[in-house]
Amino acid sequence: MDGSICTLLFVGDVVGDAGCRTLTRTLPGLKKEYGVDVCVVNGENAAQGNGLTRAAAETLFAAGADCVTGGNHTFRRREVYDYLDSAPGCLRPENYGPAAPGRGFCVVDKGGVRVGVVNLLGTAYLEPLESPFDAADRALASLRDEAHFTVVDFHAEATAEKRALGFYLDGRAAALVGTHTHVQTADEQILPGGTAYLTDLGMTGPARSVLGVDPALAIEKLRTHLPVRFQNPDGPCVLQGLLVRVDKTSRRAVLVRRVSLCEPEGGGAAC
Repeated sequence: MDGSICTLLFVGDVVGDAGCRTLTRTLPGLKKEYGVDVCVVNGENAAQGNGLTRAAAETLFAAGADCVTGGNHTFRRREVYDYLDSAPGCLRPENYGPAAPGRGFCVVDKGGVRVGVVNLLGTAYLEPLESPFDAADRALASLRDEAHFTVVDFHAEATAEKRALGFYLDGRAAALVGTHTHVQTADEQILPGGTAYLTDLGMTGPARSVLGVDPALAIEKLRTHLPVRFQNPDGPCVLQGLLVRVDKTSRRAVLVRRVSLCEPEGGGAAC
């Protein structure tokens, strides 16, 4: 950490075993290259097939994640419920409410800096949960005296909902990054109040895929509307995300930079 500047890396949705392997291979080098202080990884699809398991979450932490965030598939595997209750750095969306296992925000304490992380789920085209705007207000109020600044992973479908929440939290959160669509957007920016923003981080998983799924299987599903068992294809994998530098004194972002790198399945030169 360089004085008052904290460097954060947000990594887009990790997809299955291939995504976990890619993160394990590439994240340590990325953190060293950019001098990352805190790394937030979305892991709601990190288990092979779908959802999150304890083993998948622990793989992400071992690879270098300081916080693992979730989304609409977080609760798909019931065996992860106890882990969500016991692992303070593994989050599920805050707007699921107190009846759901786990928690929706935490503080990542790195000694020189304490970063609040909030996980929220959009309600446009997704679950009819509590308003993410109200849940964000509650989480930020809880973290105000606990962290130097707070960042938000907003797992949402609609671009408009993501941008609206970004402006709603501008100047209150140091960063708001979108996840869920697995397609990285090119609108990284620092909003007028100092909040770093990107509509979607993208994904970490098979590059030659339809959102991580074998293209032939995705096409079959969309053409026939019949049940299809999705599989992750072999081949080159991509890691996508956003690098953000925050002045912890002013709580404002001072730099945003998209990250997108691709490597063969077996490692080696970038594709």
